[in-house]
Amino acid sequence: MSGPPFRAEHIGSLLRPKPVLEGENPEPHIVDAIRWQESLGLEVVTDGEFRRESWRLGFVAKVAGFARAEAFGNVDLQRDDAGNVMRVGEAPMAVTKIRRTGPIVADEVAFSLKNTKKVVKATMPAPSYLHYPRGARCVDPDVYPDLEQFFDDVVRVYSDELQALHAAGGRYLQLDEVAQTLLCDQKLRDAVRARGDDPERLVELYISLINRAVRPRPPGMTIGVHMCRGNAFGKWIAAGGYERIAEKAFGALEVDAFFLEFDSERAGGFEPLHFVPDGKHVVLGLVSTKVPALEDKDALKRKIEQASKFVPLERLSISPQCGFASHRHGSGLTFDQQAAKLSLVVETAREVWR
Repeated sequence: MSGPPFRAEHIGSLLRPKPVLEGENPEPHIVDAIRWQESLGLEVVTDGEFRRESWRLGFVAKVAGFARAEAFGNVDLQRDDAGNVMRVGEAPMAVTKIRRTGPIVADEVAFSLKNTKKVVKATMPAPSYLHYPRGARCVDPDVYPDLEQFFDDVVRVYSDELQALHAAGGRYLQLDEVAQTLLCDQKLRDAVRARGDDPERLVELYISLINRAVRPRPPGMTIGVHMCRGNAFGKWIAAGGYERIAEKAFGALEVDAFFLEFDSERAGGFEPLHFVPDGKHVVLGLVSTKVPALEDKDALKRKIEQASKFVPLERLSISPQCGFASHRHGSGLTFDQQAAKLSLVVETAREVWR
């Protein structure tokens, strides 16, 4: 393919080298990570999110007005297959008027572009992250007596960053949307209701915020939405197929591509893909960053064939279901396992889309 999304994709974050975890300047290690991605045969590269504490907190750290607070309600319980449960913990709360005071990802992309001829993908949390963990309590009511004022400021931050990203040379952006996917899970729908939210209205709100943010995008920019059910430390928050949100989300989101988690039974079947409109691309997240076992290539090909019953093969790609280090401390995989999984993505893509 001549432009993004590519047949072989990855979601963004990579395992941090030990010196980065110990506080060394990440830039030389980012250059090494870019060279490594190129060596695998990927047409798209990222900076591995090496500068960030986690997939979401990098954004909060760069936008003025946020403090950290606790999530409200049982909306952030992480689980693993052994039955262990823990809270995600910190959530953003607007304690003063929020505002963009400088680049959020534009500077990161500018650095990467200086060090590669491949397409550089920027990643940002979707706007829902700024609301979902605390609901209406995501703001100090003395600062934002009307939540719509807060949402207006959120949209402005994103729209301004898109302009800055374009000015820096960035043409590819992925918004990481967790909240809508969590609302596929009945337990989480019940949890948001218990704190006074309507899950269907939340899905509609989060679709609207993305659309308002990306609508003024500069020409030539490809934007995708990545949907997963939680990934930090190799754990998960939700289970449930896309049926509950597919018609609204796939049909209404004004983006070019969907990066969808399909690495386990928790994600359900491919049937909801029939709601994806003509002309929109789907990247199938079939390779797991949660478990070290390497997937079988033939099994991956069979899954791609199954998905092609709902979206034509020419509009499909393959990737891991999420990043390899949603938090800076990783997911429990080793560097060799990370390399094997991304190599498998590249090899499978080459063989399926010859």
